[in-house]
Amino acid sequence: MLSDEVKSAYDNFYTQTDTTWRMLGAEAKAKNIMDVCKSIQPVKVLEVGAGDGSILHFLNEQNFGKELYALEIADTGVSLIQNRGLSRLKEVKSFDGYQIPYGDNEFDLVILAHVLEHVEHERILIRELKRVAKHIVVEVPLDYRFGVDKRMKHFLDYGHINMYTPTALRFLLQSEGLEIIDDKVSMTPTATIKFNQFINNKTPKTFSKVLRIELEYRIKKLAGNLLGTKKQEQYGNAYTVLTKKSSQTLQIF
Repeated sequence: MLSDEVKSAYDNFYTQTDTTWRMLGAEAKAKNIMDVCKSIQPVKVLEVGAGDGSILHFLNEQNFGKELYALEIADTGVSLIQNRGLSRLKEVKSFDGYQIPYGDNEFDLVILAHVLEHVEHERILIRELKRVAKHIVVEVPLDYRFGVDKRMKHFLDYGHINMYTPTALRFLLQSEGLEIIDDKVSMTPTATIKFNQFINNKTPKTFSKVLRIELEYRIKKLAGNLLGTKKQEQYGNAYTVLTKKSSQTLQIF
């Protein structure tokens, strides 16, 4: 169970951060989720750690899932989700971060987007997701890369206590008896980069700086397409993976 201090921190997060910034990020996350889930047609969809409901907003717009459900640890997040008026949203509940208040196999799909990097006991949560869902889609930021030691404080300030590479996440999920169906490495969209640089960080906006952002994105995208998966993972900012319960029995000694 999460401490009162952690719960309070997330309550404050949703009252103090910028809505436009969260919506920009959520649009890209929702697209990644829908991209890896093209092979399935989920009816009941649960997002665990749904924040302010910004991802659900875009899923609702795209008619993804006939019934949407949400779990969130922050009371402010629960209120924000409820106030969105999403047509497909059936229920929003608060939870303790680990115990999911639903029955076995109740959902066709559970979404865990940019949550796992904050979770102290990853495997406990993954086992709960596996219990309630036929499919699980997980997205994490790709924080672990060259120069990460110099950015430790930055990640910790954002509450990231775990770091992943695509391989590390695949191993974690498969070691918990989940089978990989589809996956995707993605780069941060240029609109999000520009907003962060020119609005959040208040960097003066110039033609040369905008051009540099656009060129860097296109060059990295082209290099990834030409040179394959390893290069895509090197330049990627997020990794999204769709899983299902494996037919093989997992034995832990």
